[in-house]
Amino acid sequence: MSPPSSSSKHSESGMARLCGSGTSGFLELMIFHPIDTVAKRLMSNQTRLFASGEALSVGLANTNKVIFKDAANAAFFKKYASLFPGLGFAAGYKISQRVYKFGGQPFVNEYLNNKFKGSFNGVFGEKTGKAMMHATAGSLIGIGEIALLPLDVLKIKKQTNPEAFKGRGVVRLISEEGIAGLYRGALWTAARNAPGSFALFGGNAVMKEWVFGLEDYSKATFFQNFCSSIGGSVASITVSAPLDVVKTRIQSRNFDNHEGGMSIIRNMVRHEGFGAFFKGLLPKILVVGPKLVFSFTVAQQLIPLFHVKFEDMGITHVGNTAKQV
Repeated sequence: MSPPSSSSKHSESGMARLCGSGTSGFLELMIFHPIDTVAKRLMSNQTRLFASGEALSVGLANTNKVIFKDAANAAFFKKYASLFPGLGFAAGYKISQRVYKFGGQPFVNEYLNNKFKGSFNGVFGEKTGKAMMHATAGSLIGIGEIALLPLDVLKIKKQTNPEAFKGRGVVRLISEEGIAGLYRGALWTAARNAPGSFALFGGNAVMKEWVFGLEDYSKATFFQNFCSSIGGSVASITVSAPLDVVKTRIQSRNFDNHEGGMSIIRNMVRHEGFGAFFKGLLPKILVVGPKLVFSFTVAQQLIPLFHVKFEDMGITHVGNTAKQV
């Protein structure tokens, strides 16, 4: 189905963007949090799961232990429950992240459109320039995402290194480690987010512009949003994979371990080979990829729907919104 169109061509209200992106983050969390835990634990693992000459059953047992940790030998439901550590941190981070990213990128894109549209069109041409503005807005919003890093750090530590929390609550952790400790890996996160978000929003825009020929991206059908989200998500995951592994290892280690990113990279190359930079890539493409596709598709579908609904209810008004780009 296609989102209903309102009486004029204009951008969605801030409230619609908040509700649409927030709903997508909540639904993503409820469905995909266990999958995210599996991917994070595989990326944090620094041992070979399937060694040459060992039986397949040994590798499967190693994988089982890495994924389920202390619940490796427990019953099914206890194993499944073990994939929900850090749910509170995950809820705060994921919903805030989706609201910030999917709800914030259109505002940055509108700013670029108002201030620099001529420059982008002059360099790239009108159609490519429009896609490049969406990609650039995504990259800028991705860099700013480091403001949410403390929630991400606490979530990842709960998922991969729960021992770091033994005997220490969140308040005590923050007081002992300081805010700076929770922003460890901020530069690596920004370095990962910039190209990753560029590829996400850029790939999505390219699909809508060049494949589906859309002038107004908010009028995309569900199928068009779905296909465009796939293109952007796969590009984003692939581009950001190496730095994502480094970022995850920085954030998942004990608080008293201050090993830097360059040291982690050297040790990865020396002890694990270059293939280590793509650890967890296959699970991310197969299962984390659909998570991003799901949330991005839902957000793009719901924001125009919420916008029209809020207008019909008189909560928002056409006159207060800008022209859609």
